[in-house]
Amino acid sequence: MIEGMADSLRARLLTAVAGHPDGTAPYVLALADGDDAGYFAEDSAPWIVHAGMGTFVAGIRALLLQALHPGAMAGVHDWSRYREDPIGRLAGTVRWIVTLTFGSTTQADAEVGRVGRFHARVAGEYRTGTGEARAYSATDGDLVDWVHVAFADAFLTCHEIWGGPIPGGPDGYVREWATAGRLMGVAEPPQTAAELRARRDGYLARGELRGDERVADVVRFLRRPPFRGSLGFAYRILFAAAVAKIPRDYRRILGVRRWSLPVVALTRVALGIAERAIGGGPRAQDFARRRLRRLEAQARSGQAAGEASVGEASAGGSGADGNV
Repeated sequence: MIEGMADSLRARLLTAVAGHPDGTAPYVLALADGDDAGYFAEDSAPWIVHAGMGTFVAGIRALLLQALHPGAMAGVHDWSRYREDPIGRLAGTVRWIVTLTFGSTTQADAEVGRVGRFHARVAGEYRTGTGEARAYSATDGDLVDWVHVAFADAFLTCHEIWGGPIPGGPDGYVREWATAGRLMGVAEPPQTAAELRARRDGYLARGELRGDERVADVVRFLRRPPFRGSLGFAYRILFAAAVAKIPRDYRRILGVRRWSLPVVALTRVALGIAERAIGGGPRAQDFARRRLRRLEAQARSGQAAGEASVGEASAGGSGADGNV
């Protein structure tokens, strides 16, 4: 019975985050293919952070922060299908993260192209933090910069709290993940954790962030998405954890408050349960490792064939000299 409950929880978790009950959506299986190591080395900072359980909180925190930029919020309000298909919307974001982090460069470039083609259609008008009307496109420099900053800040912060050591430390993660920012059109992504947080706070200081009814609507939805049973209960803990680790000034604009309960400790328990549930099968990085091991075997085979060819040539040359 307990095993059946664990399998059910695993299926619901993986359906929510990967769009497939056993986590092996086609794009995950494809990570075993490809002809190079990808943009991020095995066990690099992005590998470690994005494979960590803190990502469950980080995704919520990133969405909350991103909603504070009225241009980004307009794109979500006008174009996103998060209300009609929240799981599909989440799975699409997870696909982007997983493919860029663990895929080959060809796979990552294709995923960037997929997202870019959609973003090219996203355009409209919004009111700035000062109330002025402004036309926007999802490819605008300030919008892609804010989305990148909010994402990196959320994933780094949550891993620092609920994850382990990061290769190269926080600066290593920010510096390496800047590659993803450049792929998505960020002109000069931050290179250190201090620069990342200064960039984030600059938007607030300049008055470019705001809370309004659209933001409140997103907060209400994120607070209680259509998850039921034990998954819904666990999600409420994760949402509370995401809110608790957002700086006070940003919480004020969002209109959210911290729980009085020890959410960091409760979240650690919830993430531990989730990790044990998910740990029953292969994950994205396991398929990426299969690609890397295959490429290493091919390289060794090619090297051995080359050495054998050189040896044969040397032997043939010695024979010719002896017959002179």
